[in-house]
Amino acid sequence: MQHDPTRTSPVFLLCEKRPSLTSAGEPRPHNFVEMLPTEMSVKIFSELDAESLCSAACTCRLWHDIIEESNQLWRKQCLLVRAVCQREVDSDRRDGLSWKVTLVRNYTRSCLKSDWLRGRYSHVRSAEELSGRRMTPLDAETWGEILQAELDR
Repeated sequence: MQHDPTRTSPVFLLCEKRPSLTSAGEPRPHNFVEMLPTEMSVKIFSELDAESLCSAACTCRLWHDIIEESNQLWRKQCLLVRAVCQREVDSDRRDGLSWKVTLVRNYTRSCLKSDWLRGRYSHVRSAEELSGRRMTPLDAETWGEILQAELDR
């Protein structure tokens, strides 16, 4: 299947600013966010994981504004990260950081820590085996947990 340059991209249609007209001559919404109350859109967005939520926020201005302003969405994702990085998340929240900022600060750390605790790096023989993997600093208590998990394997 070849790309047809005369065909409009579905992504463009999703966020196109010009309203199309219905048979009655009224503007027709282009996506569900325009048709639903904000609370319902937030409910739909809450089904996304953190990476998908960030991608959705880049889709169009309306999606971005709803996602950006919804503390509920960021709180849900942040609590998932907290399951792995409780000390770090609790510390950031005590310092008054928003749920979104706390998530951004701890997401990569939680992925890395989770991989370590699951034994993903138990048999690494050289640094080359880690190439392409994003690393982040971990505190002494986290390394203690990781080393204990390794000893328990």
